[in-house]
Amino acid sequence: MLIGIPMEVKPQEFRVALTPAGTDALVRAGHQVVLQSSAGLGSGFTDEEYIDAGARICDDPEEIFRIADMIVKVKEPQEEEYALLRPGQTLFTYLHLAPNRALTRAMLERRVTGIAYETVQLADGSLPLLAPMSEVAGRMSIQVGARLLEQTAGGRGVLLGGVPGVESAHVAVIGGGTVGTNAVKMAVGLGAQVTVVDVSIERLTYLDDLFQGRVITLASNPYNIARATQWADLVVGAVLIPGGAIAPRLITEEMVRQMRPGSVIIDVAVDQGGIVETIDHTTTHQDPTYVKHGVIHYAVSNMPGAVPRTSTFALTNATLPYIRAIADHGPEEAMRLDPALRKGLNTYMGKLTLPSVGEIQGLPSTPSEALF
Repeated sequence: MLIGIPMEVKPQEFRVALTPAGTDALVRAGHQVVLQSSAGLGSGFTDEEYIDAGARICDDPEEIFRIADMIVKVKEPQEEEYALLRPGQTLFTYLHLAPNRALTRAMLERRVTGIAYETVQLADGSLPLLAPMSEVAGRMSIQVGARLLEQTAGGRGVLLGGVPGVESAHVAVIGGGTVGTNAVKMAVGLGAQVTVVDVSIERLTYLDDLFQGRVITLASNPYNIARATQWADLVVGAVLIPGGAIAPRLITEEMVRQMRPGSVIIDVAVDQGGIVETIDHTTTHQDPTYVKHGVIHYAVSNMPGAVPRTSTFALTNATLPYIRAIADHGPEEAMRLDPALRKGLNTYMGKLTLPSVGEIQGLPSTPSEALF
């Protein structure tokens, strides 16, 4: 199979979909890899490294989309890329279709086989291709939040871990999954006072055991979320609904009004619609924040793109076995063989295969199980 790796065009996105080592593995398996020139530079990989691994370098992204059987990306196609997609082509990337009607329609009109990293799901419910970037984003949320709390960034002037004799900052993490757990790890490690809210008592029990009582755990309901956020210096939104659905709006505008001036909200779930009512648009690494009701809002939809070398290694470690399976067997047979990969299918031959997205966007859907 001919696998195309274009350069990411989303603003401030420096990741690349495949490392030189991943390229080497695919070439050794008998496949061809065509990479856009300089696509790896943001992650610290030169064209020469890819050439040494057996890739062909191409300057023209249109040529890559034209000849590739499968396009492998990091982020969803941007509007200028829609016209490059072609019928029968496989696209393997993060898609996040639920809040993006224009992309959904472009994928359907162009009859693309769209397999989304974030909806590949194992039998135990885990999301193996979302997990590595969730780990990065969860850890980054505390790193970014600590910086935004500095007065020079507009924050309250609070040191996350405090110092002896001075109270440390309060951090509220809404959601105790992969993002939330990694956010809690970082916040506890820096010495903050941490409250985590989750809908699952079983998950809260796990977190209580993991952190040996050093975090406050609260069952998720509007009353507890309001309590957790009201006095928080930093709030991290870390809720994901499996299956590609839009995240629920758990933090209301009234809750944000009750927060103290200079406090910070970081909504990691923003690429799936977000859980904060006062976040009505995504931001970029170049212009990452805005202030509403005196609270700093951070709504960057590709947080891991700021640490591209770490992120690219972590992502390729997870995606490469699936890329290899699709290349070895073709997308249809690969999905027949692997139910987890089949759950990743979002669009196929003009059909939408995610009922959750169909409900949100008012489109008919055909579950992937009915196709393979």
